[in-house]
Amino acid sequence: MATFSGSVTDPNHLSTGPALEDSVKGSGLIDELVSEVTGRRVREDAVVPPTGGPAGNAQLTAWTGVLLLTLVIAELITLLDINGLISWHVALGVLLIPVALLKTTSSGWRIVRYYTGHVAYRRAGPPPTLLRFLGPFVVAATLALLASGVVLITVGSERGRRTLFTLLGQRVALVTVHQALFIAFAVLAGLHLLARAVRVVELITGRATRALRGASRVPGWGRRGTIYFATAAIGAVAVVVLLPLVGDWHDDRGGRLDRPPGATVGHRVP
Repeated sequence: MATFSGSVTDPNHLSTGPALEDSVKGSGLIDELVSEVTGRRVREDAVVPPTGGPAGNAQLTAWTGVLLLTLVIAELITLLDINGLISWHVALGVLLIPVALLKTTSSGWRIVRYYTGHVAYRRAGPPPTLLRFLGPFVVAATLALLASGVVLITVGSERGRRTLFTLLGQRVALVTVHQALFIAFAVLAGLHLLARAVRVVELITGRATRALRGASRVPGWGRRGTIYFATAAIGAVAVVVLLPLVGDWHDDRGGRLDRPPGATVGHRVP
C-alpha cells in the first residue's frame, strides 16, 4: 500500500478525537483512489513461474477488460437501430457473457489469493478501498444485465413485454428490468473504467511489465492464450445456440419493438 501525506504519525496528535481520525481516514481513501486513477500508485506485481503469478493475473485481467470494453461499445452501437440490428445486439450480448465471467473469475482469483495469504499477492497488495467496495456492485450489475438479456431471448417478445407489476403508475415488464439494469451497469462500469483506465493502458502497452525488474515477458502467456481461445469458443457456441431464438423479436419489426413495455400485441406507438 502507498503511504499518504494525510496519515497521522505524531503520537502527540493521536488523542485529537474520533472526528479528526475519521477525517484523516476519509482523506486517505480519496488520496489512495486518486493515486490509482492517475497512475501514481505503484503496485509491484511479482512474476512467478510458470503462470506469471500476480503479474500474469494482472495481464489476463487487463486484456480481458479491453475485450469486454470493445464488445460493450459494439453493443451500444446496435442501440442506434435496435430493430434492424437486433440479431447483432443479441449475438454481441451473448459473446459478452463468457468474457464477463472470465473477468470476474480473474479478479476473484486475485482476491482469493490475497486473503488466503499467498506471499506474492500479499506483497502486491489489494486494490484501493473504494474500488474494493465498488467491485461487487459492478459484478452484480454486469451479470444481472446479461442474465436478464438471456431470459428475454428465451421467453420471447410477448412474455418479455408482459406486465409483471406496476410501480409508481408505470408498467414494469422483463424488458423494463433489462433496461434498468443497463443504466445501473453503465454508471457502475463507467466509474470502474475511469479508475482503472491508466493502469490497464500501462499493462497492455508493456510499461508495467518492463518495470518489473527488467522482465521482458511475463511467463504463462501460452496458458493465457488458451484461456482466451476457450472463452471465444464458448461464446461462439452460445451464439449458435441462442441466436435462433431471436426470431420472435425479429417478428416485432412492424413496430412492436417500439411499443411501451406491457402493451398488448395490437398496440402501436403513434
